Amino acid sequence: MAITHPVGMNPARTEIPIRKIELHDLWWALAQGWKDFMILRGDLVFIGFAYPVVALSAALLAMQSSVLPLIFPLAAGSILFGPAVASGYYELARRRELGLDVRWRHFLDVLHGPAAPSLMALTAVVAILFALWIGAAQLLYAATLGPGVPVSVEALLQTVFTSSQGATMFIAGNLIGLGFAIITLAISVVSFPMLVDRRVGWWVAMHTSVRVAWKNPVTVAVWGLIVVGLLVIGSLPALVGLAVVLPVLGYATWHLYTRAVSPF
Repeated sequence: MAITHPVGMNPARTEIPIRKIELHDLWWALAQGWKDFMILRGDLVFIGFAYPVVALSAALLAMQSSVLPLIFPLAAGSILFGPAVASGYYELARRRELGLDVRWRHFLDVLHGPAAPSLMALTAVVAILFALWIGAAQLLYAATLGPGVPVSVEALLQTVFTSSQGATMFIAGNLIGLGFAIITLAISVVSFPMLVDRRVGWWVAMHTSVRVAWKNPVTVAVWGLIVVGLLVIGSLPALVGLAVVLPVLGYATWHLYTRAVSPF
């Protein structure tokens, strides 16, 4: 679906029209994301490896430090930053729709374009949610398993799955994480691609994203499950699969945005 991209936009206009999206729109967006990947992959494959390398390095560091009890919320919480990390893919998909140059150097255009301050602000909001998630996980661990630090991942898993305190932490931790994930999904499902596409503030983009989620709760929830499922699948072979999954999801998110938010 082609959309127009005017040079300017009245920032006071906060109620951007949104549309109803169905499950078939998700499959369409994924198909378009795969098509974009097949056309644009080339030099961009190395960009897809950056996120897995950073995530793997962080995991290895956590396994050797005092934050070992937080390794699982840290790994799960890193998914929250996916929409922000994928901003370069939104820019490439947007440029391809408009028939503009899509060489890999344009992946970084969002860092120095007019949308950069709003993208940074919205990323900061996600970072605050991530910090709150980790803080909640740390408090929960201390309340259930005490202040001690396990000596290894194996010891941590044994404690979690063989004690009542561990079961309490596991169940409560997943419910808390689910709550943070739902909030983050609602505020980011279309907000980051909107900031790349339109000259609006981060609050307008976030507000529009929440409206899209409120109007399409089932479809957005299924989209969240698809994203998590594909990320898990891509992570299985030592995170290497993320070099493909991340670009496809990035392009697909752009196309889902064009379906969920009305053009000018």
